[in-house]
Amino acid sequence: MNQESATATDQPLAQTAPLRFRTLFPATGHGAHTARHGAEQWLTHHLPPVGDLAVTAALLVAELAANAALHGRVRGRQARLDLRLTPAELLVEVTDAGGDRLPTAQHPDGGGESGRSLLLVENLSDDWGVRPHHPGGKTVWAVYRR
Repeated sequence: MNQESATATDQPLAQTAPLRFRTLFPATGHGAHTARHGAEQWLTHHLPPVGDLAVTAALLVAELAANAALHGRVRGRQARLDLRLTPAELLVEVTDAGGDRLPTAQHPDGGGESGRSLLLVENLSDDWGVRPHHPGGKTVWAVYRR
């Protein structure tokens, strides 16, 4: 797995430039687990040990990475997890190669067989959405404002 941090890891949260975490991962269950684990370590280093942000961030990362592994797998292509942390918000983005169908949150009474995990994302985040990713694929994102 390839990880990079665009900013120094010892910068305080009060700084103005966003802290970034990015990793590529195979769009598999194991790949999603590994990406989630790396993100959780990064978040632990950059977030206060108390409060809802760390738990919410871990849940958002877990759901979006798992969805990429389940619905975005294309042979030979990887998924990407991006986190951007500012004093005001956390942005979680997962990009995968499965762009033939953009996901929507499905309420349990809607009869759909997928999309219920996006209800969790919808309820945990302040905003979320999906956009096509060129040349093929999609990015699902969620914002949690502090």
